[in-house]
Amino acid sequence: MPTYEFRCRACGSTFDVVRPMADSGAAAPCPAGHDDTVKLLTTVGLAGRADAAPSGGGTGCCGGACGCG
Repeated sequence: MPTYEFRCRACGSTFDVVRPMADSGAAAPCPAGHDDTVKLLTTVGLAGRADAAPSGGGTGCCGGACGCG
């Protein structure tokens, strides 16, 4: 299940809530008991090998086409 990050407007704490995507927009009370919270926009991190070379014809940046390589 996805994890959603919320921030409490009353106390400023940030906390995570694990819930199904169908409930992603539902309100989440602060662990301190406050009800005035907002869901934060977060980015998804993709794990992979840092040394993995891109496959393909080498037309992207640092394949030489952008002038950097």
